Amino acid sequence: MEMISEQKIAASREQVWAALNDTEILKKSMPGCESFDAISENTFEAKITAKVGPVKAKFKFNVELTDIRPPHGYLISGEGQGGVAGFAKGSAMVELSEDGSGTILSYTVKANVGGKLAQLGARLIDGTAKKMADEFFSNFNAMLSGNESS
Repeated sequence: MEMISEQKIAASREQVWAALNDTEILKKSMPGCESFDAISENTFEAKITAKVGPVKAKFKFNVELTDIRPPHGYLISGEGQGGVAGFAKGSAMVELSEDGSGTILSYTVKANVGGKLAQLGARLIDGTAKKMADEFFSNFNAMLSGNESS
């Protein structure tokens, strides 16, 4: 599954870049994220609860940032185990470009799942993955644009 989208953020590219490297902002942006902790400079561990159709699972993800090009973007990749639910892995290429006083954040997400989750059908999995990615970037945008509702 692959999806491409973008968000216009009312913040400078440098502010967006700083936020993309702030574990607290990333944690608050991720739907179902219980923890997001740095393991080393560009490696993190995340615990996320996700519901895909009738299956709700807790995932432990190993997340890594690569292809880091400040303040233009990076590749964020993750692989998680959800016990009997199976596994999920994916990546997002994040690109930042200036747009007047704001920033355009574009992303290309690739994801796949295995185990019990894979039996749910591609349409349901793709819909859930798209919803989670859109929710992450909407939450991220709201925090940076000062529209956070917490």
